[in-house]
Amino acid sequence: MSTAQRFSLAGPAGALECALDEPATPARGLALLCHPHPQFGGTMDNKVVQTLARAFTALGYTSLRFNFRGVGASAGAWDEGRGEVDDALAVAAARRAPGQPLVLAGFSFGGYVAAQAGARLAASAPAERLVLVAPAVGRFDVPPVPADTLVVHGEQDDVVPLAALMDWARPQALPLTVLPGTGHFFHGNLPRLKQVVTTAWAWHPTTA
Repeated sequence: MSTAQRFSLAGPAGALECALDEPATPARGLALLCHPHPQFGGTMDNKVVQTLARAFTALGYTSLRFNFRGVGASAGAWDEGRGEVDDALAVAAARRAPGQPLVLAGFSFGGYVAAQAGARLAASAPAERLVLVAPAVGRFDVPPVPADTLVVHGEQDDVVPLAALMDWARPQALPLTVLPGTGHFFHGNLPRLKQVVTTAWAWHPTTA
């Protein structure tokens, strides 16, 4: 997003490159957005992540994207998912004001990171809500998530098959939002993805 404020924050493995978008009105909370797999070209400028940033900015949140360690201008090296969760928690801790509502969102590998970060924060400073887009279940240990988690997936995802996501969601009785005819990267369906996220907030209890 060309209007984003770009800066660095201190992370566990060195500086982490960030991009921040502010809403037009006083922010209702902070949305931390986690990008897809660093070893397969994933960055904070991924189109799905940028779409999530636009959605949350439109909903009145400050949208904060960042590059995991070793990506772009972020220091460090790939840590197989462990250190990347630490990166997300460090960015959240640096920018979240005391008591500020926090949304954790992520795409693919970033969905795994967001879910793990949410699990780590649950006992001390829980997130308001999780949003997982095509989370990398089966490839990484995505933990169980709260019942109000928004999970969006493409029917024709060939990276994380829908059947794998169903196997993960079924024991939790967790509803899924499936976009027909859509692949992993939501090509041609990014506006619909944004609409799904913004519409879900209209029905969320915290907005009542």
